[in-house]
Parts: sequence; structure tokens; C-alpha cells
Amino acid sequence: MLSAPAHATSHGTTRSVPASSSSATTVMRGRASWYGSYFQGRRTTSGERYNRFKYTCAHKTLPFGTRLRVTNVKNGKSVVVRVSDRGPFRHERILDLSEAAARPLGVVDCGAATVVAEVVAADTPLGPATTPDNLAALFAADPTPEAAFATYSVVPEPIISAADSVARVANTATLIAASTSSKAEVITATESVNCPAGFLIQAGSFVDAGNARTVQARIKSLLPDLNVDISQDLLDGRQRSRVLVGNFGERPEAEAVRQQLLVWGIGGLVREVALR
Repeated sequence: MLSAPAHATSHGTTRSVPASSSSATTVMRGRASWYGSYFQGRRTTSGERYNRFKYTCAHKTLPFGTRLRVTNVKNGKSVVVRVSDRGPFRHERILDLSEAAARPLGVVDCGAATVVAEVVAADTPLGPATTPDNLAALFAADPTPEAAFATYSVVPEPIISAADSVARVANTATLIAASTSSKAEVITATESVNCPAGFLIQAGSFVDAGNARTVQARIKSLLPDLNVDISQDLLDGRQRSRVLVGNFGERPEAEAVRQQLLVWGIGGLVREVALR
């Protein structure tokens, strides 16, 4: 699958392959689940026995031994795993993670999660890893964001600024494969018990409500399609007006907007909305 030529799907249009595609990074976006103690000691498709304490995963087609940096886009946690088995074969998911790999990502609690997985060098250490600096750019580069899963390539470019990186990396994306099902069709109700419902940007907390309204008006003028609200809260006995931007389903979406606001001189931080 990963070496197939780019092609069009019902969810998007294939982009032309960049001239520097030889240096492209393969990226997969989709749902990942996990398997635990029930499979302990059973022989995997590669011939080795499953060990839930090792950082391994199952993928349908990647060569055994391939290493992936897998990042949960809800919480930004990352882990490097090695492909040792075939699967998953349910719900159009892209990876089954070992228990050791799934736990630091929060996948054990949620049952499954949306992840971005990059093919990395064979000598990359296995285990918990730092969140990729360009996670927002990799996520935004997906040519078919409404599809249940997608595989695409991107050409890494020098980062001038975080916000600039999002647009530039997206322009290099080449679709390799995508699902004909939508995201909503593959997420089951049991997956969302302990998972964040969404994310927003807090673009300032002000004692003076007038300052909050000024920032609110400016953001609305710059990003008219986003919700920009003011929340009144009592902190240390003082009334605070917090400017809250959007309600994003995935952390990288919120991070990309936060970075754009920073270019315009508006600071902020990404916050989880609630648990569901």
C-alpha cells in the first residue's frame, strides 16, 4: 500500500508528486486500538510471540521491523513502536498497539484513538518519545481529513515559524491511499468514555473585561468563521474574563490556529474542553 502511486478518492483530490519526493516522509492518520494480556505469549504473524510489555504494533502491510512514531492527536503523547504483526481488521483502524505502547498514549483508557504515525529510522529507540514539533503541520497536511484513515507523504522543510510550517508542509502532501468511509462511521460509542471531548484556545485572561472584549473583537475580525467567547470566572477572589476561541475536535487543529494567532501577536494556550 505504501508504495502505491497516488490516486483520487471520493474524499479528496490527489496532489502532484513534488520534485523532492525522494526525501518524503510517509504519514498515516487514523484510528488505533490495542491488544493486551489475552494475547500474551501467542505467536504473531511475524513468528515472534506477542509480549504486551514490549513496544510493538500490528499493521496490515508494512514490513515487519518497520518503526513508527505514533502520536495521539488528542493529548499529543508519542511512542515509537516496531511492526511485528498483521492487523487490525476491524472498524477500519490502522494500528493495533501492544499494551505497553497504548498505555502512555491514553489508548488503554479510551479503547481507541485517532493517531498520526510516521515511518522513522530503523535505529530510532523504542518507547515513549517526544511529541513531533511539526505535529500540527503533519495533521493539517492530510489531503482527505474527513476519511476514516489516510496514508500520505510529506516533504519535510525547514521551519521558519510554527504557523508557516503548517501551510508549507500541507502544500507538499501527496495522497497514497484513503478510506471511502468517514471518520464518524468508524468511531464506536464505547471508545469515548474517558477521552477529551475537544479543545479550545484560551487567548488571554483579563481582570479588565474591556481588554477581553478588545481581544475578542480582533480575533473575530481575523478569523470570522470561529467562535470567540468570553468566560467569566472567579480566580483568587478576583473576577477574570477569559477569551476562548473555537471548539476543535483534535489538538493539532487547535494548535495550528494558536500558532496563527501568535503570528498576529495574540498569545494563547490550548486546553481540553471536557471529558466525555
